[in-house]
Amino acid sequence: MHRRFELDNQLKGETLSRRSLLAAYRNRPRLRLMPELTVVKIGGHGIIDYGREVLLPLVNEIGGLSKDNQMLVVTGGGVRARHIMDIGLDLGMPTGVLAELAGKISEQNAIMVSILLSPWHGVRIHTGDLLELPTQIFLGALPVMHGTPPYGLYEHPGEHGAIPPHRTDTGAFLAAEVVGAKRCILLKNVNGLYTEDPHKNPDAELIADITAKELLAMDLDDMVLEPMIVSLLPDARNVREVHIINGHIPGNLPKLLKGEKVGTVIRAE
Repeated sequence: MHRRFELDNQLKGETLSRRSLLAAYRNRPRLRLMPELTVVKIGGHGIIDYGREVLLPLVNEIGGLSKDNQMLVVTGGGVRARHIMDIGLDLGMPTGVLAELAGKISEQNAIMVSILLSPWHGVRIHTGDLLELPTQIFLGALPVMHGTPPYGLYEHPGEHGAIPPHRTDTGAFLAAEVVGAKRCILLKNVNGLYTEDPHKNPDAELIADITAKELLAMDLDDMVLEPMIVSLLPDARNVREVHIINGHIPGNLPKLLKGEKVGTVIRAE
């Protein structure tokens, strides 16, 4: 019988899948690199695609807020990402290829937003630069990155078809979680999460406060944020709630940063 070469450590011989082992590590403290950081995700479809009338006032607001708040700006893809995925789906592209294609669009938006934020030291960073955030903030920069998670060709297969389940909302949330941010805010073109799309049904009800478990139980046909965030939130260790606010309305973001209730909050529990 062959003998395995081992190094003496507490995980010696483990598969790293044993449930009782994983449970033992579940509540251990995690290092938070940036506990005062606010991650603000600017939706491509809900904000950027509306152009200067919506985006420029928001950029000015974020720039002003960055003087007193540590911030990371994350950009979505929007209509161009939907266009390229439409073509890719028609051509039968695999999920990983669709993720690669859509990611290029949110990168373009990150470049544009970082340039617009240049008066406040906006700088475009890449997803691999997250560990440089403490230095960037210390030097007075306002970092901007695209939101597509770096799964790329290794994107998880979707439960309901080929569209990548981890998109830019999820990327913003995962970035906030890994650096131990204070909060994650999604800026959209609606006042929060509704029971239905309020643009299609004016009678849809606003959900101001809800837990991830409650939201999953509702099994909504459509949501203003990616369902993957709701699935990941209960297992997060640092970011225990996600806020959704209307980025078209000046003053919403400052109110939220001051602790006022705005839009929707989805809590881990």
